[in-house]
Amino acid sequence: MKIFVAGATGVLGRALVPQLVAQGHDVVGMTRSNSKQDLVRSLGARPVVADALDPDAVAQAVASAEPEVIVHELTALSGKLSARDVRHPERAPMAIMTNRLRSEGTDHLLAAGRAVGARRFVAQSFGAFRWASTGGPVLTEADPIDPNPPGAMRPALVGILHVERAVTSIDWGEGLVLRYGGFYGPGTSMSRAPDAAMAAPIRKRRFPIVGDGDGVWSYVHIEDAATATALAVQRGEPGIYNIVDDEPAATREWLPVLARELGAKPPRRIPRWLARLAAGEMATVMMTESRGSSNAKAKRELGWQLRYPSWRQGFAEGLG
Repeated sequence: MKIFVAGATGVLGRALVPQLVAQGHDVVGMTRSNSKQDLVRSLGARPVVADALDPDAVAQAVASAEPEVIVHELTALSGKLSARDVRHPERAPMAIMTNRLRSEGTDHLLAAGRAVGARRFVAQSFGAFRWASTGGPVLTEADPIDPNPPGAMRPALVGILHVERAVTSIDWGEGLVLRYGGFYGPGTSMSRAPDAAMAAPIRKRRFPIVGDGDGVWSYVHIEDAATATALAVQRGEPGIYNIVDDEPAATREWLPVLARELGAKPPRRIPRWLARLAAGEMATVMMTESRGSSNAKAKRELGWQLRYPSWRQGFAEGLG
C-alpha cells in the first residue's frame, strides 16, 4: 500500500518506517526539517518536507503522495524538562507545541486525507497512565477518561481527546487511535544513553517513589509499539486501542527495577506533601493515583504479539 507517515523522524517513526518498508509498502515520510530528509531516506521512505501547522503545506504533501493510509505520529515530546517544566508541564514549550499538533495538526491531516480519498487513518494518543475517578487499577478502552484530572494535565487532555474524537468519527474512511504506553528502548527518553531524559534523573536519584507508590503505569517497548502500528495500518475495526504491555505496574514495583538496570542506587522515598511542594500536583498524582491500561483488545483484534510482554524482560534486555 501507499502509506504517508507524518512524524517519520520521531522516535516511533524511526522504528515504524523500516517495518512498513520491509513489509513491501510504499512509504512517504513527512518531516518539518530539510536537514532530516536524508534520515527519512535512510529509513527506506521517500521524504517530503512540510510544517504540520500549515494546512496548505500538509495538503500539498499528502496530495503528492496519494496515500491509501495516513499515520499520524506528530508530537514535540523530545528533549529534557526543566524543574520548572516538571512543576508546570502545561507551560512547557514542548507540551504547548504537542497540543497544537494534536489539535491543528490532526485537523490538517484529516482534511488532506479526505481530499485524496485515503481509506484509513491511524493516529497516536496516550495511554502510559490514565486519570480515572472510578474503576480498578487497570482500565480498558471502554472505561471513561476522567474529565477533571489535575489542573496541569487538562491542556494535554484537551489535545488527546481532540485526536481521539476527531479520528474515530471520520465518515470517509476507517479511523483508529492507538493509546501508546510509556516508550522505552533505543532512542527513547528511557534508555541506557547517558543523556536519556528520564534515565538521567533516575541515575541521580531525583526520581523518587512518592508515598506508597500506588500509581500504576503501562509501558511498551518502542519496537513493539511500531509492530502494533504496522498491524493497525492493515487491520482492526475503527476505534481506540491500548498499545501497552501485559503487566501494568505500580511505581513502587517498576522504578526500583529500572534503577537497577540503569546502574543506579535504589530510588528514594518521599511523602506526598513533599512531592507536591517540589514537583507539583500532577507529578504527585501520577506517582500515587494513576491507573494502568489493558492490552486485551489490541492483542485480540490486531493479532498483536509482543517481543517484550513485560517491562521486566524489556528493561533487562531491550533498553538499548
